[in-house]
This record gives sequence, structure tokens and C-alpha cells, in this order.
Amino acid sequence: MYFVLLIVSLLTAILLVVAALGIARLISPRSFNPQKGEAYECGIPTRGRSWMQFKVGYYLFAILFLMFDVETVFLFPWAAVVQDLGVGGLLSVLFFLVILALGLAYPWRKGALEWK
Repeated sequence: MYFVLLIVSLLTAILLVVAALGIARLISPRSFNPQKGEAYECGIPTRGRSWMQFKVGYYLFAILFLMFDVETVFLFPWAAVVQDLGVGGLLSVLFFLVILALGLAYPWRKGALEWK
């Protein structure tokens, strides 16, 4: 019984996605000009090559930010039920924060957070 419901749900999802893409393709306007192929930067025409390399520091900084941002999101559910958890919940979140601080201390010590 559940297998049939799963198959019907998957087929319905696939059908709706295909129908939406097909309708969008049928009613969308079509035009192409060379300007559409250019990189867009706030309406200002690009100078030089559009494909240039960035320093790895930018990516590392962004990844570290996302990592700690996502990890701190885990504190919100804990904060919602902090009174119900007692001392065990407090100790577990303190352990989590120590791990988080160590995870920040490592790239800091390696110099990954210095903007050069």
C-alpha cells in the first residue's frame, strides 16, 4: 500500500515539474543578442576579462563564516528548551561551544582569518 502511494507521489512530482518546465518553455519570450552572453556587474560594462581568479582566502573566509553560522543555528533549538534540559543539557551545550571555539581557534592560529 505504501509503495503504491510512494510511486504515485513520485510520478505526480515528476509530472508537475515536467509540466511547469514545458509551459514555461512554450510561453517564454525568445530572443538572443551578444549582450545577454556578457557578465553582468551592476549595469557597468566589464573591463578586461570577466573570468578572473580570486584569492583562495576569499573562499576560505566564506566557508568558515558559513560553517560557524550553521553551527550557531543549532543553538536556537537548545535555547527554546533550555529550562527542560537541566544540567545535562547545559553541559552538552557547553561542550558544543568548546568544540566551536576550538574550531575557530585553529584557523585563527593558522592565520586564515587575517585579511591580506
